[in-house]
Amino acid sequence: MVSSAERKAIETAEIIAGRLGLMIEIREAMHENDRSATGFLKPAEFEEVADRFFAQPHLSVRGWERAVDAQARIVRETEVVLARNRPGDVLFVGHGAVGTLLFCHHAGHAIDRVHDQAAGGGNCFAFTREGRRVLHGWRRMEEIGA
Repeated sequence: MVSSAERKAIETAEIIAGRLGLMIEIREAMHENDRSATGFLKPAEFEEVADRFFAQPHLSVRGWERAVDAQARIVRETEVVLARNRPGDVLFVGHGAVGTLLFCHHAGHAIDRVHDQAAGGGNCFAFTREGRRVLHGWRRMEEIGA
């Protein structure tokens, strides 16, 4: 199990790891897209800026990290982990925007918010280690089972 170093991701990983008896590897560079230039935005404003983030992936929207850069970073981090070629599955615990960017990469889609997960968190997708083929798109974790 591999997690972003951000608190919400670690807390989620701890719950899952505790049930499965797994250790967690923390990877600093798996963080959400850098939005520090704007700080907290009210929900409606956040959604509008997030829409622009995905619609203009080569531009920094209001000082946010560019989507293409966030995608390259999250793909690089997952590839470092998967290159170790250890047996078994790997669960990456992270964040919405970079999760969507990772999904777009492995599904062969251009960066577009149409491929974003449902609101509310607790979503996952799966891909094969060999060939990085998407097995299923976004599903609520409750649909996956224990």
